[in-house]
Amino acid sequence: MKVEPCYVCSSPCYPGHAQHIARELKSTMFVRNDSKCFRFCRSKCHKNFKMKRNPRKLKWTKAFRKAAGKEMTVDSTLEFEKRRHVPIKYDRDLVKATIAGMKRIQQVKERREKAFYRARMLAAQPAVLASDSLEVTRSSHLLGLQTVSESTAKALDASHSLLKARKETKLARQAKRQDERKQSSTMEAIKLADLTGVDHSSSSMELDQGEQIKEKIKISKKKSATALKRSQGVSMGMVTE
Repeated sequence: MKVEPCYVCSSPCYPGHAQHIARELKSTMFVRNDSKCFRFCRSKCHKNFKMKRNPRKLKWTKAFRKAAGKEMTVDSTLEFEKRRHVPIKYDRDLVKATIAGMKRIQQVKERREKAFYRARMLAAQPAVLASDSLEVTRSSHLLGLQTVSESTAKALDASHSLLKARKETKLARQAKRQDERKQSSTMEAIKLADLTGVDHSSSSMELDQGEQIKEKIKISKKKSATALKRSQGVSMGMVTE
């Protein structure tokens, strides 16, 4: 019987080994209205499918690993496994040769996957060393309990320089953003002044005139209040007489 892959994680769904899962899921296959079949290997994949999650964005799926460049996607060994729409008449010799070829292709595929993994780890080695050196720097208070070796000292020096460079780039980025904000604010002010047709000098003169008017109003209010108090005192004195 043909072994179908899981729609979410792409792992093989064996017909005889999914019976205990079928009791939990009530169904290991979902058939859509357009007759498209979705097979699931476990309840985890079925739940993620019902939540409408994209398999390319889940880090534990094969689709994510291929999209992120963690597995081979372009290779001649991957071209043999294809969907054949035309059935082939049974031939014993052909089946025997096909099985032998499948074993040989699997060996070549495993060897190339190991070489691909080694090349990927070799390219990622500088980043791993940088992260390790940063971890050593952050946990440097624990190094007092033991003697520091030459390699550890080199890692500490490298991490210090890396942290210093990162700090400088961060400060430069912040200064650049502040300059951009200042420039944008000045440009907006100039645009507003152009739209209203008022210069900065005229606007400042208008502000000064407005302040003078406010002060005059305050003085007049104080004078009127004192005059009212005096008039009230005189009237009260006249009543008492």
